[in-house]
Amino acid sequence: MGLPVISLVGRPNVGKSTLFNRLSKSRQALVSDFEGLTRDRQYAEVLLDDDSETFVTIIDTGGLTGDDNVVDSGIQGQVLSALEESDVIYFIVSARDGVIGLDQEIGAQLRRLKKNIVLVCNKAEGLNLSLAAEFYELGLGEPILIAAEHGQGIEELIDHTLPLLPQVTDDDENDDDVEGIAVAVLGRPNVGKSTLINRILGEERVLAIDLPGTTRDSIYIPFEREGQKYTLIDTAGIRRKRSTHEKIEKFSIIKAIDALEKSHVVILVLDASEGVTEQDATLLGMIADKGRALMIAINKWDGLDDYQKSEVKRKLEVKLSFVNYASVHYISALHGSGVGKLFSPIQKSYQSAGEKHPTSLLNKILEKANQGHQPPPVKGRRLKIKYVNQSDVFPPTFTFHGNHLQSVPNAYERYLKNLFMRELKLTNTPIRMEYRSGENPFKDNKNELNARQIVKKRRLMQFIKKRKKR
Repeated sequence: MGLPVISLVGRPNVGKSTLFNRLSKSRQALVSDFEGLTRDRQYAEVLLDDDSETFVTIIDTGGLTGDDNVVDSGIQGQVLSALEESDVIYFIVSARDGVIGLDQEIGAQLRRLKKNIVLVCNKAEGLNLSLAAEFYELGLGEPILIAAEHGQGIEELIDHTLPLLPQVTDDDENDDDVEGIAVAVLGRPNVGKSTLINRILGEERVLAIDLPGTTRDSIYIPFEREGQKYTLIDTAGIRRKRSTHEKIEKFSIIKAIDALEKSHVVILVLDASEGVTEQDATLLGMIADKGRALMIAINKWDGLDDYQKSEVKRKLEVKLSFVNYASVHYISALHGSGVGKLFSPIQKSYQSAGEKHPTSLLNKILEKANQGHQPPPVKGRRLKIKYVNQSDVFPPTFTFHGNHLQSVPNAYERYLKNLFMRELKLTNTPIRMEYRSGENPFKDNKNELNARQIVKKRRLMQFIKKRKKR
């Protein structure tokens, strides 16, 4: 089971984004802006409560739809679909505007969902419940008064929310266990994810077991090939017949988050005829942020002529430059061409992302890096990297120790990354770099003089004074 989901919904200009930013920034947001995206962050994994260590996923539905208006007449179908997958819904209204017709329409739609709905009355500076009585007519209970811009009422809103969140049990955690290499198949609807999964499973003629999950959770499909165990993570439940006509659902991002957390290797499926779309860029940003090993499968390749293929390759080189560590595979899931060749790079990717490298080897590479390109000076001080060790896997994380490493230039970090990836022969996995500057262990120590040194110092000072008098 993934993290509990809180969705923010309401008409435009009621303060959804302001509340989203207040909750994510003030509550230690774990997800930062993704590399390669043009739009602002639209969801965050947030530590909602320190005492209970409650983490949740908060989603700004207005931002996720990409539209200025959340509703036309009532709530858009795809927003409703996302809200059905939420555990708690914040219905945000404006105290300054009062209740308007659009609020009533939204409230009527929300009541049908039979979800935990919290009526949040924003922009309520100096307002008390008696003055907010008109919001009771929405039929959603007592409003929680807040001023998101100033941070007022946020603690009360969180305290009200915590009892409404589902409790994660040990059974829930066991449902997410995976065997062998966990491979998440991501991609927009209708790019061929379901065909690829069925082709992988059908070719191996194994019994695929769909482990139970909720509508929001991913489906885990264990299977075995040539003695190697795998778990395919199907992010959309695509093997069900009803999903073959799945509408474009931008809120599948919830499933993608869950799948990325559990995966070792990600296969991102792109449509050869469409290239990299904005939704694909969102997924690529998420994968890069999580540091997962990545393979890109260009599906429906057989349907293109030679000119189209060359154009697709040219555009991909540009748009995939920020994930240049990922290998690109041209396949046709429908006809099976290229699908069998995915298993070898999957295994190499898993090995690269999870391998621990000897410290002695890493420092030989560091020595080579220093000989080839000395660290540049920053603010008049030359960086000095003394040694490096590996501190984590999935992704491989290397910690560099030295002096003045607080601000390593991006160009030099790229140089180090490329060199280490090349020397370690890493396949399809990014690496992370951390820097620790050594402190002077004697900076706070005073030099204690013994009795003999004190006498010598006094004699020296007297000699200096005499010379000055002359």
